[in-house]
Amino acid sequence: MEIYTVTVATGTSEYSGTNNYIFVTLVGEKGESERTLLDNPGLDFCRGAVDQYKVTSPSPLGSLLLVRLEKQRYWVEDNWFCRYVTVEPPGEDQVLIFPCYRWLIGDIKMEIREGTAKTLRDDSIPQLLAHRKTELQERQMTYRWITWSPGIPRCIDAKTEADLPQDVRFDNEKRSDFEHSLHYALLELSLKKLAIRFGKSWNDLDDFKRIFWKLRSPIAEYCMEHWKEDGFFGYQCMNGSNPRMIQRCKKLPENFPVTPDMVQSSMALRTNLDKELKAGNIFLLDYAIMDGIPTNTIRGKPQYIAAPLCLLYQHPDDGLIPIAIQLEQTPGLDTPIFLPRDPPLAWLLAKMWVRHSEFQVFQLLSHLLRTHLVIEVFCVATLRQLPAVHPIYKVVSTGGDGLVILAQREYKMLTYRSLQPCNDFADRGVSQLRNYFYREHSLMLWEAIHSFVSGMVNLYYQSDSDVQEDLELQAWIRDISLEGFTELPNFGLPSKLSTREELSTLLSVAIFTSSAQHAATNNGQFDWCAWVPNTPCTMRHPPPRDKDAVTMEMIMATLPDVSQSCVQMAITWHLGRAQPDAIPLGQYTEEHFTERRAQELIDRFRGELKEIEGLILNQNEGLELQYLFLLPSRVENSITI
Repeated sequence: MEIYTVTVATGTSEYSGTNNYIFVTLVGEKGESERTLLDNPGLDFCRGAVDQYKVTSPSPLGSLLLVRLEKQRYWVEDNWFCRYVTVEPPGEDQVLIFPCYRWLIGDIKMEIREGTAKTLRDDSIPQLLAHRKTELQERQMTYRWITWSPGIPRCIDAKTEADLPQDVRFDNEKRSDFEHSLHYALLELSLKKLAIRFGKSWNDLDDFKRIFWKLRSPIAEYCMEHWKEDGFFGYQCMNGSNPRMIQRCKKLPENFPVTPDMVQSSMALRTNLDKELKAGNIFLLDYAIMDGIPTNTIRGKPQYIAAPLCLLYQHPDDGLIPIAIQLEQTPGLDTPIFLPRDPPLAWLLAKMWVRHSEFQVFQLLSHLLRTHLVIEVFCVATLRQLPAVHPIYKVVSTGGDGLVILAQREYKMLTYRSLQPCNDFADRGVSQLRNYFYREHSLMLWEAIHSFVSGMVNLYYQSDSDVQEDLELQAWIRDISLEGFTELPNFGLPSKLSTREELSTLLSVAIFTSSAQHAATNNGQFDWCAWVPNTPCTMRHPPPRDKDAVTMEMIMATLPDVSQSCVQMAITWHLGRAQPDAIPLGQYTEEHFTERRAQELIDRFRGELKEIEGLILNQNEGLELQYLFLLPSRVENSITI
């Protein structure tokens, strides 16, 4: 009689435990153990429990292939989350780890494999090959593609979170915190203080301080004090919530007729616009994507949209500053070009309109489309095409109609190349832009991620031909390029992976986008939007046609009203706050890799992130306005909100 020591770990989140019957069977090359009910004195399978059992076999099993778990109802149905199972064979020193990290729901039978990562070519035993095939067939039935709206990336076939399999839903603590935080913010801002004024305009700019009393941050307070300054406006173009909009301007657009005389007063001594264009010191924000977007209606009142062009100058003393703004794409007598020398209120309102367009673009395009929707394609394809034992699976695991039109426009222009930061910065011509902390920190994180991923890829693929011959991997890339990013012929992602470098770059894009890029666009949105005049979510009057007609009354009638301001502040706080269950980049609660060499690569990655952390902290020491959104300890391992 052979006796195996089996340890079973239950999940740590709420309701992970169960009082149902749990059985285990060990499956080896030479046969199966007895089907054993796991039942120790006292309570088994409590939340967070790690329980040990003895499982017997009438004869040696040989190399262990699978652990079969079965759950059967006791009195009431009670789901169970299993983290992992370990098995210590008799007479051996080694402990085999079988990662699970899945829910067992209903009367169910589940087989899990030992944690050593293996590509398809690494498996030759018929039973393991059959297990891979069955796992993917079941996943492909569970995770299906759907086109939510034509012209944007495809997504998982689920209308609500309740339609998703339990394995990919929020845990209960996450869901409760998510719902509570929004209710809390709205209650603090609205019901206690301002309900009697809902739907009404503020009286003056200082009135916005009335919703600034409870929810605040150091950067939000800095915004409140400095938001009118041109230098601060330029800083946000580089390091705000939409830091990848700015591009070098080599030649003025034909629809933006700025003359050298218009901006000469903004130039340094002994230079002019033509010289600065040639020197690479002129930059552009172009919101052409907003042109012609239908306006939304709130409580029966139209909300207005502009499609601005904003010219910026890297001044040798004052930093990046705006020097000309046109609020529409078509020039003309009714489309003035606003300048810093104009009446102060006119220039201020023009900058507000640019910042309003910035709000629309960063929330819908930079944040939602270019991180959430892009990464959903990778996630769905991974669940459909890569079994849990595959090394790449383990690497990756570790408003109105106008909104849809805007997303469709951006999607048509989306390229795989633009998701790679080194190429993105080069293509936008911003490599020499001073104090562009987003660029500097992004490149450091990209290099660390790419180095880590390359190490993992080279560990499991000895040559480019190994990549080409991995049928599961090739099915994965086809699912991504031909299914997820369908209707996007210019995206630039091939439907076949030919080299280890191609695979490493693709995985780096997935990890960087879901971690660093998401942090850059999500984590600071409360900081930059809490002071509503700095980044207004909506505008209630059309853009001004006459510079001299701009008054404070016009500005207040244009900016969000009391209720809109409360919602803007509550939503951005709710989405941008540090998540209570946040797992920093490089840290993993689920240990999918069990091999020593893979764990060494993870440790080295963590060491590089620690060095980057120190560099960023040193760079920010003593700065009044610090850029810490890409501090590795504040970058989540993946998108959680």
